Amino acid sequence: MRAMVLHQQHQPLTLEDVPAPAPADDQILIRVTACGICRTDLHVVDADLKEPVLPLIPGHQIIGEVAQLGAAVTGFEVGQTVGVPWLGSSCGQCWFCTHEKENLCDAARYTGYQIPGGFAEYTVAHARYCFPVPEGFSDLQAAPLLCAGLIGYRAYRLVQDRQRIGLYGFGSAAHILIQVARHFGQSIYAFTRPGDREAQDFARSLGAAWAGDSSQSAPEALDGAILFAPAGELVPTALRAVRKGGRVVCAGIHMSDIPGFPYSILWGEREICSVANLTRRDGEEFLPLAARIPVDTTVHTYPLEQANQALDDLRTGRFTGSGVLVI
Repeated sequence: MRAMVLHQQHQPLTLEDVPAPAPADDQILIRVTACGICRTDLHVVDADLKEPVLPLIPGHQIIGEVAQLGAAVTGFEVGQTVGVPWLGSSCGQCWFCTHEKENLCDAARYTGYQIPGGFAEYTVAHARYCFPVPEGFSDLQAAPLLCAGLIGYRAYRLVQDRQRIGLYGFGSAAHILIQVARHFGQSIYAFTRPGDREAQDFARSLGAAWAGDSSQSAPEALDGAILFAPAGELVPTALRAVRKGGRVVCAGIHMSDIPGFPYSILWGEREICSVANLTRRDGEEFLPLAARIPVDTTVHTYPLEQANQALDDLRTGRFTGSGVLVI
């Protein structure tokens, strides 16, 4: 099969012919049709995440067709469309795994990081971490739901009882999450890179109550904020933007260092918390919800062999919405 392979961090991926995988007893062989491009892929390639299993096929927002079932797999059928997320496996036995917090398992392994991912024509995935894709989504539109959607939803659950929510970084996750928040009648305030008028206009087109750059102040105090941008200096900015009792959620897997800040902007029972990975419950809840709303993802497509260009376009902010490889 053809695959885009990372041999060394800080280096481009290479298009190669590699052996197609075969599923173990608890795995599914998937013919990949689409794979979303995620900022976490950049963190892997750019060595912000230090423990990839090299050589590596990246990609963890995978949509495809079940081609073969492992001998022990039940609940799926050959030909069914499934999605594969970032969290690829966990031990199943630790306290976290037995309390539906497998996202925190110390033995967890991740798709497109320690497990070969979806920048390829075929991949295998543990059946416990595959999700049926609801009807109504094309494969291209469904791909961003598998990470941008799921991680965004997990972050959203921490502010779902708040009315005015700030989103710092208006990329793939935020453009999905704003549709969820608007569905529940909440107001979204979108903060972008300074000067990124295209992203601000995009946010307004999706119903943002206000959009501006991250150096500006919101027109009113926020009840909560989610940081999708991996910029630690935005944590004090967001703390200043939320009212007393407000919550700031850091949703990225990697963030630059958070600078020191005065206790006064944390005081008043403001909170800072983080979101790590996702759980199976997140997928079971979010994907049907996305279909009911329905969430309409804006996608920019690239052929498999242009994965390096797609990653660079994401790195430099050349598109709004989500980038997706067409396999």
